[in-house]
Amino acid sequence: MLLSLDLHDQRPLHEQAADALRRAIAEGEVAPGDRLPPARDLAVALQINANTVLRALRQLREEGLLEFRRGRGVTVLRRPDPRAALQQKLRELLAEAARHGYGPDDVAAWIEEEK
Repeated sequence: MLLSLDLHDQRPLHEQAADALRRAIAEGEVAPGDRLPPARDLAVALQINANTVLRALRQLREEGLLEFRRGRGVTVLRRPDPRAALQQKLRELLAEAARHGYGPDDVAAWIEEEK
């Protein structure tokens, strides 16, 4: 599994690590049922702290992509569904817009402006 981070990316390292792992799973480099290397090995490969890798792994566990098993390590449960992830982000965006007094039509208009 070849993982790398973009040093020019402004996002937190744990988010970048989670994205790199998510991408590796989505592209089939790691299949459901496969075990991931230990967090320390992933940290060395990504050139980041092992605690940062653990935070990324926990995020992917919360998304239902990974399973942690004592004595067995971290196992891939399923491939990510990009559509479901985007729909969740869209729901969050619409909720945030509503908190500021904007509706779905306003958000759709902003998207049209960005094209």
